[in-house]
Amino acid sequence: MPRDRHDAGQRLATKLKKYKNTNAVVLALPRGGVVVGYEIARALSLPLDIIATRKIGHPSNPEYAIGAVDANGTAVFNEAEIVQIDKRWLEKEIQEQKNEAGRRTKAYRKGKKQLKLSGKTIIIVDDGIATGFTMRLAVKVAKKENPEKIIVAVPVAPPESVDEIKNEGADEVILLEPPEEFRGAVGAHYQEFEQVEDEEVIRLLNP
Repeated sequence: MPRDRHDAGQRLATKLKKYKNTNAVVLALPRGGVVVGYEIARALSLPLDIIATRKIGHPSNPEYAIGAVDANGTAVFNEAEIVQIDKRWLEKEIQEQKNEAGRRTKAYRKGKKQLKLSGKTIIIVDDGIATGFTMRLAVKVAKKENPEKIIVAVPVAPPESVDEIKNEGADEVILLEPPEEFRGAVGAHYQEFEQVEDEEVIRLLNP
């Protein structure tokens, strides 16, 4: 079990060492994924950028994801769930999360341009996966950039999410723990799992 996100990133970096000093880039999902991604990028001497995707939670249980959206409105959904949800509520929630994805992208990059991804190996990183919607969307968005290869690297993920991420277009999924051992919540796989604030993300992305 990783001590914290920094430890998880260092452990994942050892599994990705063949990409050191290559044409690969690391894309992290903010906020927690940036801490993991920072350690991977630093260990492998690779550039680090973000890919901001936002969870759409169920109206009666915000922690339960029914989809995800990015700043451009690209989205993935649990189609069986959204047909039962008020359309006006869903449109409002999508817009709010779309705006937040845009805010994060602008605030975290501090004016820097997005890394060029065409022809590159893209390593997409988060601190863990539960339902997998935000990562599925990240893979979908990255796929549009015509990369050579997409690798998803996370400490933990359940089996069904791993399958869905591969179906979305990931060429490889690298984990620290077997999917069958997923405990139902990402935080259960860490000794320390504190909230990551905007300031820490900005500091790690702009050293």
